[in-house]
Amino acid sequence: MTLSTRGAQTPAVLVLEDGRAFRGRAYGAVGETFGEAVFSTGMTGYQETLTDPSYHRQVVVMTAPHVGNTGVNDEDPESGRIWVSGYVVRDPARKPSNWRSQRSLDEELAAQGVVGISGVDTRALTRHLRERGAMRVGIFSGEAIPDEDTLLAKVRQAPEMTGADLSTEVATKDAYVVPAIGTKKFTVAAIDLGIKGMTPHRMAERGIEVHVLPATATLEEVYAVQPDGVFFSNGPGDPSTADHPVSLMRGMLERSTPLFGICFGNQILGRALGFGTYKLKYGHRGINQPVQDRTTGKVEVTAHNHGFAVDAPLDRVSDTAYGRAEVSHVCLNDQVVEGLQLLDRPAFSVQYHPEAAAGPHDAAYLFDRFVSLMEGQRA
Repeated sequence: MTLSTRGAQTPAVLVLEDGRAFRGRAYGAVGETFGEAVFSTGMTGYQETLTDPSYHRQVVVMTAPHVGNTGVNDEDPESGRIWVSGYVVRDPARKPSNWRSQRSLDEELAAQGVVGISGVDTRALTRHLRERGAMRVGIFSGEAIPDEDTLLAKVRQAPEMTGADLSTEVATKDAYVVPAIGTKKFTVAAIDLGIKGMTPHRMAERGIEVHVLPATATLEEVYAVQPDGVFFSNGPGDPSTADHPVSLMRGMLERSTPLFGICFGNQILGRALGFGTYKLKYGHRGINQPVQDRTTGKVEVTAHNHGFAVDAPLDRVSDTAYGRAEVSHVCLNDQVVEGLQLLDRPAFSVQYHPEAAAGPHDAAYLFDRFVSLMEGQRA
């Protein structure tokens, strides 16, 4: 990636790997960047989206037409940096208007070297991605942009998301502890595959001391913290490459340790139980995805960011090496598996973000369900 920071009138072009191109103006840093083009349907929460490690190596297209209205602050990031490879908006705010704003989104993108583009018909771009599927993309800006054929060749040389092993690139290198808020009730080992900051906070609110461990942690290192339960986080990349986390989870399932996984963690549980995974055409991204909890019949609006899914049967209970398993949650838009649970061991997972940052709080009960599993095991 080559970078500089110029004015917002600098020309820019977005080139998809199928040859479709969109022209606009530079937004954020000026230069070039590559990634997988995906779209997010959230109307707010852009700061949490940008700093979600699950978006590593993705160029995010915002379907909401106006972005940047609330600016940027130092309280809402979900990690220490912006992880998206590029950012695409239609009408960026000329001036942020929010009492919590400390600087503009454009300034933050430029400061962190994130190449973006504005003035793009994001409705047309989103419809194209819905019809053709997520694909590689490049954003190029500067005074002298080469011809589109030259840019297209560069886009097609970029790595694909299928087969990408990315969790170790975003996970912590050193273990750290998030203390319980109030009286400590439980200890949880959280495997960081790209964890968001709000997730251990939600557990801490419930009296859980969270030991966040690297994605490369061994079974011995996990049990060295004497956990009452284990959590597998969200994260980027293709779950078919995550052999170490799958092996780690199987070791925990053998010990019947209470287990909770979200997003990438759901796919890890799927693989650990013997199910396959596959790439969705364009994925689920945003904070308004309808999911049904099949164990209660309740429908909840949820926050998503996943381009892969678990291939498990919806119509029956499955026999696995760790007992019976069933699909506990399903997306009402397309019937994609959104959750799994074991019936004979204390383990479950969901494909979305119950920490709700940003997003609705409908799924917060899942942390309480995890607490109930640990209470049951202790009893």
